[in-house]
Amino acid sequence: MLQLSQQLDASEQHKALLKVDLAAFQTRGNQLCSLISGIIRASSESSYPTAESQAEAERALREMRDLLMNLGQEITRACEDKRRQDEEEAQVKLQEAQMQQGPEAHKEPPAPSQGPGGKQNEDLQVKVQDITMQWYQQLQDASMQCVLTFEGLTNSKDSQAKKIKMDLQKAATIPVSQISTIAGSKLKEIFDKIHSLLSGKPVQSGGRSVSVTLNPQGLDFVQYKLAEKFVKQGEEEVASHHEAAFPIAVVASGIWELHPRVGDLILAHLHKKCPYSVPFYPTFKEGMALEDYQRMLGYQVKDSKVEQQDNFLKRMSGMIRLYAAIIQLRWPYGNRQEIHPHGLNHGWRWLAQILNMEPLSDVTATLLFDFLEVCGNALMKQYQVQFWKMLILIKEDYFPRIEAITSSGQMGSFIRLKQFLEKCLQHKDIPVPKGFLTSSFWRS
Repeated sequence: MLQLSQQLDASEQHKALLKVDLAAFQTRGNQLCSLISGIIRASSESSYPTAESQAEAERALREMRDLLMNLGQEITRACEDKRRQDEEEAQVKLQEAQMQQGPEAHKEPPAPSQGPGGKQNEDLQVKVQDITMQWYQQLQDASMQCVLTFEGLTNSKDSQAKKIKMDLQKAATIPVSQISTIAGSKLKEIFDKIHSLLSGKPVQSGGRSVSVTLNPQGLDFVQYKLAEKFVKQGEEEVASHHEAAFPIAVVASGIWELHPRVGDLILAHLHKKCPYSVPFYPTFKEGMALEDYQRMLGYQVKDSKVEQQDNFLKRMSGMIRLYAAIIQLRWPYGNRQEIHPHGLNHGWRWLAQILNMEPLSDVTATLLFDFLEVCGNALMKQYQVQFWKMLILIKEDYFPRIEAITSSGQMGSFIRLKQFLEKCLQHKDIPVPKGFLTSSFWRS
């Protein structure tokens, strides 16, 4: 509750933009915090909270989440209005300047930048919220700092250091490669091995005993390589076998809970490889090499050749599916009293921000479908009425926007999303995703 309250307070920076009374949100937030404090006080006096107290606290927490979500939507709307207003004012000033300069100023403007598919990117790139971009940049900076920390180990010419580096990399990445849907007991073995490695305990790898304590930079190196491998599994394994998202995600979630820095590095790798997971649509800047821009968009470029669109979408889908699985899964043997380190509220934020950005042809429809198919059921249970309102908004307001920028050759992803959502709305239910880990899996 306090964390949510702090997020409410952080909204003060947007006060000038908002058309709603921010003080009313903050007042209600303070009232809910006081309510929780009273319940805690009463519970400590009686040694244990009553069922009524727990239910009242849950209701207060739900209301606080709704309060923050509604405020977030207001801020998103206000920022978008301000952006449009600034663009309109800039356009007016440009026209005035051209009129003053005379006929010479009325030359044809340069052609808008083009994306990898040759489609014009004009009007398709919309700036994401400043607070989201700050978060994105902080994660990238932390990732770069981590790389610099273990630079001595990676660049060392010493044969012993090279051997330690290779052993640590294998110890970090091989267990992640072994994650599968075979059995819960096998998954627990893998989790325990990764956790032990990160905790400084010796583990067996390739017939040898390996520990991060063998080198002062060992832990930083292992954390980075482990996070990188989790994202790579999304990009490759989940992309090819959708059901693999769940066992990989539950291990990643559990490790994230015990080792938060690994979680931050997972996000940094994910955002760099798949900017749409932020969500962030990189813009083409003057003077930028086209290949660099294509890489920023997530495309693989080798020998000046850009990968096929189908392969690109497949990789992006795998990473979004892994992310959608992580935010809803908890390691079953962890501390249930702890909150999820990166839970469904981030999924709700992602969905809300995507819908406040102009869609990208092929990409938006594909990733929305992947995201909703994997965690739509969990979001439905968590947000209930608000979630159904969101789906109706997609159907009524967002579908026409996607359709308007989708060519006839790219209609497949749009039709798939449309049919999925219409079926869910018709049945008033989103099915549990295929491959979701059940209690029987953990008994195996």
